[in-house]
Amino acid sequence: MEVNKYSGKDYDSTLAAALEDLNLTENDVVVYSEEKKLGLFKGTVIELTVTPLKDVLEYVKDYLDNVLKSMGLNVTYETKIREKQIQIRMYSDDNPILIGQGGRTLSSLQTLVRQVAKVKFGTTPYISLDVENYKDKQLMYLEKTARRIAKEVSRTKIEVELDNMNSYERLVVHNAIANFKDVYTESVGEEPNRHVVIKPKND
Repeated sequence: MEVNKYSGKDYDSTLAAALEDLNLTENDVVVYSEEKKLGLFKGTVIELTVTPLKDVLEYVKDYLDNVLKSMGLNVTYETKIREKQIQIRMYSDDNPILIGQGGRTLSSLQTLVRQVAKVKFGTTPYISLDVENYKDKQLMYLEKTARRIAKEVSRTKIEVELDNMNSYERLVVHNAIANFKDVYTESVGEEPNRHVVIKPKND
């Protein structure tokens, strides 16, 4: 993989020159920035390592493939880069193993590839892993459950605390019942024990 390094007096002009040279936009790359001293009384320069997201994707996919093959799993991939996000969808005859109980294996693999990318490229691009449409199904189920509980809270006027969730899952819950007129949501607690409470509105 080719390493693209550029030096200049400031970040913005150096990045602009790099993008022009690579014929890419800022949404197409990840950038690692270092400030380097030129020597005593000579000031500093900005050095940027600019990596196209397509190269990051290929590196991560190769790494992931090696890990999964070492687990005895034969996996095919569907990949996409959209709005600076790398999305990798995996297909296998052993999907339950890839997903793990409660999605734990999938979550661990995602954390692993993000960390590997950070070590390799100096920064952490957004990388999302999924197994077929597992995450989509989970989010649909979460939305459905949130609406069902909201209706119950509306009827009984008794608040309900949901299980601990990550920030994106909490956002899904907030959005799912945002249009309910007589209930509202509130995130409480500290990570990793932060969760949503669905509460009745006072008349």
